[in-house]
Amino acid sequence: MIDSNVLKKVAEQANISDSYISARGEFTPVAAGVIEQLLADLGYDISSDDLLLASAEKKHKAELLEPVLVLHQDEALEIPLRVSIGSRASDFHWSLITEQGNTFQGDVSEVIACDDREHTGTLILHLPVQLEIGYHQFTLTRKRRKAPYQMRLIIAPRACYKQPEIQQGKKLWGPSVQLYTLKTQHNWGMGDFGDLKQLVSDIASRGGDFVGLNPIHALFPANPEAASPYSPSSRRWLNILYIDVSSVPEFSLSATAQQVVGGPEFQSRLQKVRDTHWVNYTDVAELKMSVLPLLYDEFKQRHLSSNSERAQLFKQFVEEGGSSLLQQATFDALHVHLQNEQHNLWGWPAFPEQYRRYENSEVQQFAQEHQDKVQLYLYLQWVADTQIHEAQQLALQKGMTVGLYRDLAVGVADSGSETWSDNGNLVLQASVGAPPDILGPLGQNWGLPPLNPQKLQETGYELFIQLLRRNMQHCGALRIDHVMGLLRLWWIPRGESATNGAYMYYPVKDMLAILALESHRQQCSVIGEDLGTVPDEMADLLRDAGVHSYKVFFFETSKTDGGYISPKHYPIQSMATLCTHDMPTLRGFWHCEDLKLGGEIGLYPDKEQLQRLFDDRLRSKQGILDSVAGHGRLPEGIGHDAMYVPMDSYLSEALQLHVAAGSSALLSVQLEDWLEMDQPVNIPGTVDEYPNWRRKLSCNLEQMFAKEEVNRMAAHLSEIRRQVSRS
Repeated sequence: MIDSNVLKKVAEQANISDSYISARGEFTPVAAGVIEQLLADLGYDISSDDLLLASAEKKHKAELLEPVLVLHQDEALEIPLRVSIGSRASDFHWSLITEQGNTFQGDVSEVIACDDREHTGTLILHLPVQLEIGYHQFTLTRKRRKAPYQMRLIIAPRACYKQPEIQQGKKLWGPSVQLYTLKTQHNWGMGDFGDLKQLVSDIASRGGDFVGLNPIHALFPANPEAASPYSPSSRRWLNILYIDVSSVPEFSLSATAQQVVGGPEFQSRLQKVRDTHWVNYTDVAELKMSVLPLLYDEFKQRHLSSNSERAQLFKQFVEEGGSSLLQQATFDALHVHLQNEQHNLWGWPAFPEQYRRYENSEVQQFAQEHQDKVQLYLYLQWVADTQIHEAQQLALQKGMTVGLYRDLAVGVADSGSETWSDNGNLVLQASVGAPPDILGPLGQNWGLPPLNPQKLQETGYELFIQLLRRNMQHCGALRIDHVMGLLRLWWIPRGESATNGAYMYYPVKDMLAILALESHRQQCSVIGEDLGTVPDEMADLLRDAGVHSYKVFFFETSKTDGGYISPKHYPIQSMATLCTHDMPTLRGFWHCEDLKLGGEIGLYPDKEQLQRLFDDRLRSKQGILDSVAGHGRLPEGIGHDAMYVPMDSYLSEALQLHVAAGSSALLSVQLEDWLEMDQPVNIPGTVDEYPNWRRKLSCNLEQMFAKEEVNRMAAHLSEIRRQVSRS
């Protein structure tokens, strides 16, 4: 057992908090064993007090030059050096190579701003250079020392990018959709990038300025039923099942592919997957993967063989994707190969031992011997990337202010390509989740290995930068799921329950500065999902960094009178919405379908607790009716007693317009609420009890936009957002 004082000291150095304030406002200590295990997961030696202190001293030894320094553009360019008092400043020479290719240099002795080596061991340099935002390389050389000291110097703007229209006060609206839920007469059993283009056109023509997407990260082609968009194989690449097969240029050129698709058996299977109420990912994957390899064959014959312009675009994509893309393609090819040999290989932990790490010689041998299979998945990533790019270009051509807004999941599955090829950026022995709260007394374990904050800094935040870059492509806004993760994440040691965790703190100011920099580079505004208890410190940091807050109407209640905060009082720098993918639909909420379903599947075994939830829901509904009526938005003919008022199209429209009249720059609506659907997309806390991430919309896009009430709703939203923009 490690001495408590030693443990506390090292935990502080590692930025692990040994206590937290619970959801009930109570001071809660973290078990010593949890902290010890997390330190071990980070590479500290917990064998004894002395060894722990020694390993901590080694890990946190102050380097002469830190690996990375992040500054805002308006800050003085001051660089701290850890130099002993006996060292001569004249022995050092500095140079700075900017991202733009300019070089500055000089003697350290000429740029000393402060010499505090006697007290803090620090020498501070003030460089007489004006730098543009970006990534620069600072180098320090020392006489009689061959190897130079190097540091990545990141200069960032104070706040994230916002479209000029948003800055000028324009109020925007658009639907947030789970892409796979879209139904059309031409998709192959789940919504795809072709459907997305159709939706973009439909919404743009009705005055909407964006279409929000669920995470479209790479999942598992060999295990298509692993469908949660929030447990991806990789956050840097795309889900190839979203490819619109018939729109790939090679499809119209491949007689073989057209013959397969045109056959009666294929057409019968195609109609069957289109007609299902739930997405059947296995059947969809089988249909698509019976044709996509044929398109790759056509691509090889027509383009790769002649190194055509299209082939060169593909090669450029592969080169820019680098090792990360190659790892993704190798993982998918190997997973499919092994799955064909033996079933139920849900991820790399179930692979034969020799294939469980990307760097293993057997994996490299597989990639060499099966180059064509790996190349197929490189091609499919390129096709997917091209199609999402086309959807964003169409949105901008149609006049949308933002176009697509994408969603960045909080982490990756512990069984996918990123963990398989990880080189220390992730802590594979731990998982992130949430501590116990009132609604979840057992806490939550999401099964997602966390990023190692120490490794992030050692590598100049390279993985974080690449992650933002990939996800800010082909969109005008990025929603960051659980944005609190930039400040702290609840880490759970492997094998422990979610109650036995601790908060790990991250270099939030550096990460927000990089977020702002990449936001400007990609001209992509940022939305932070900041639901739940947000420390004042984080709320201030997010606001100052230009990150739009996320305001869910049902959660925005006033503590003083128990009512609902007027949407007019929401921050301008926010996105407002009525419902999210983790909540019941508007109709489901009003008619308590979520509570009824939860009772049926065993989420609420305590009947008294369930009755209390029904009682609370009735009080919430009454508060909502009172709030909407108080703002003059309750239509005539709708009663004021929530006990007797059903959810119909008029009340649904009234609620949506109530939020639309608020001050948030962005308003998100759900197509499910336009269609008065009552089944949810996802029920948090369930795995097998409910078919999460599979429920489709109740009608196809053509039928939906032929409905008078849908077009009326869209017209009213556009008009009320115009009115609020002018006020």
